[in-house]
Amino acid sequence: MDDKQAAKKPLFERPLFNSRVKSANVKPKEILFGYFVGPFGALLSSGIFGAILNKYWTDVLFLGEMTSAATVFLTLLPLLSVVLVVIGNLLMGQILERTRTMQGKARPWLLLSAFALSAASVLMFIVPFPDSVGKMIWLAVSYNLFYAVAFPIYNTANSTMIPVSTRNGKQRGLLASANNIAALAVMGAGAMVFPILASMLLGSSQALWFAAICAVAVFGFAACLLQYYFTRERVTEETIRPRAQKEKIPLKKQVKAVAGDKTWWFVVVFWFLFQIGGAFQNVSMPYFSQWVADAGVFGGDWGVTMTALGIIGAVPMAAAVVFVWPLSNKFGKKNVAVAGLIIGAAGGVLAGLFPTNLIFVGVGIALQCLGAAPACYMILAMLADELDHLEAKNGFRCDGLTMSVYSLIAAVMTGIAMAAVNGVLGAAGYDARLADVSGAVQSDAVRRAITGGYIWARTAAFAIGSVLLLFFTVEKNLKSEQAAIAERQKAAILAQGGEWVEPEERFRLEREEADRAADEARIAELKERCKNKGLSFEEEERKYRARLAERQKRNLNR
Repeated sequence: MDDKQAAKKPLFERPLFNSRVKSANVKPKEILFGYFVGPFGALLSSGIFGAILNKYWTDVLFLGEMTSAATVFLTLLPLLSVVLVVIGNLLMGQILERTRTMQGKARPWLLLSAFALSAASVLMFIVPFPDSVGKMIWLAVSYNLFYAVAFPIYNTANSTMIPVSTRNGKQRGLLASANNIAALAVMGAGAMVFPILASMLLGSSQALWFAAICAVAVFGFAACLLQYYFTRERVTEETIRPRAQKEKIPLKKQVKAVAGDKTWWFVVVFWFLFQIGGAFQNVSMPYFSQWVADAGVFGGDWGVTMTALGIIGAVPMAAAVVFVWPLSNKFGKKNVAVAGLIIGAAGGVLAGLFPTNLIFVGVGIALQCLGAAPACYMILAMLADELDHLEAKNGFRCDGLTMSVYSLIAAVMTGIAMAAVNGVLGAAGYDARLADVSGAVQSDAVRRAITGGYIWARTAAFAIGSVLLLFFTVEKNLKSEQAAIAERQKAAILAQGGEWVEPEERFRLEREEADRAADEARIAELKERCKNKGLSFEEEERKYRARLAERQKRNLNR
């Protein structure tokens, strides 16, 4: 193929944009780079913002300017922005559903989000205006660029990758676990690493905060690229073959399909409660560390106290990854998640009864985070099962709509929590300047409000969520429903005069074709290089084959 022909190819049919994943089965590299390292870097900025952005607003950006106008603004901004966030997520879901490329429907948006997320993150911390009104205007625009545009692009695409990656339930669960471990690691970085950096190094300097976020944005950009190249949409590829034209399903039809399925509602409402409880805890955590917990245990530094609480919560969640997946395989994802939520609710009660005692708080938070682990690790796998159920029931998938709802819940809950915390703290008389007064404390009303946000909101969410998940019964008939989907696809292909090829065989043939095309391109490039440098093509090819044989031999011996 000459250069002119290559130039006519659609963008995502060019070799540059091909996935580095060739196998029909999920392999370790795909899990590591596509579902852990990639999501971790991409979500790092949102993890930091969820934990500490509100404190940056009240204690750095508007330090000494927390007038009634600033308090009202910081309450209304995240609350009113919910409208744009909802629109952005729903719109992104439908755009994704209508995206059809050789690279899939979600992966192209992962690539775009590399630019969108990094740019929007940096814009939130430039704030070039010194006056309060200028800050408010800039903040309103940049906040919505991140949460209503950039974050929906990435999070909807990232969430969709689990259902479209494979139909193999066990492999899908591994990917969901890796993805959610990444999300939890991001929360840990936001709650453990960044607070110490903020309290000890960044202080109230806007310039230092900006520099730190720029570094995070660069890392996020590289991570998005890594995720794009080490993922593959095997389920989407089932409909990209000739004679398997995909019907465009109207939004109204998708809404009717999900709205009429009770199990969809149970898992979505559960996720809503799970996220709102977590959002309240994240937003309230730095205030709790500074004004409620006995910070003297850790030298009186709120950043160190927050890091300690973050570690106390992160250790059991990290340890849980060892047994959550085996237990889910044995007892079912839903059953293990429900048991975890009950443990988490009990831990929250313990912490809430003794909020100033770091021993009781630590034990309670450890139990709460341990109990949250199954739901965190399995939620995307549970949603993927639900999407297969909807496909078997209705004859079409609702990936875009469901994952846009999933994504907007995560984004909207942070905004609602920030608005609620700012409003309640303002009404209770919170004063950030007391941090500079030796021995000063906030009022009892402020301390009670902070404790409610940090402990009791999540505890209540766990208790209600454990009841809701009891009615999520999709796993029971999943295998038979997936078999029905395969039969329906086969009948559609044969009815159109096509030839049905089993997915495993098709993936093998595609891999062989991809390898053949790649080798042809390599040979052409080698011939051109040898011609330009006066080398012997036969000799260089012999050397290459020798190196290839040696690598294959080493791989066999491992």
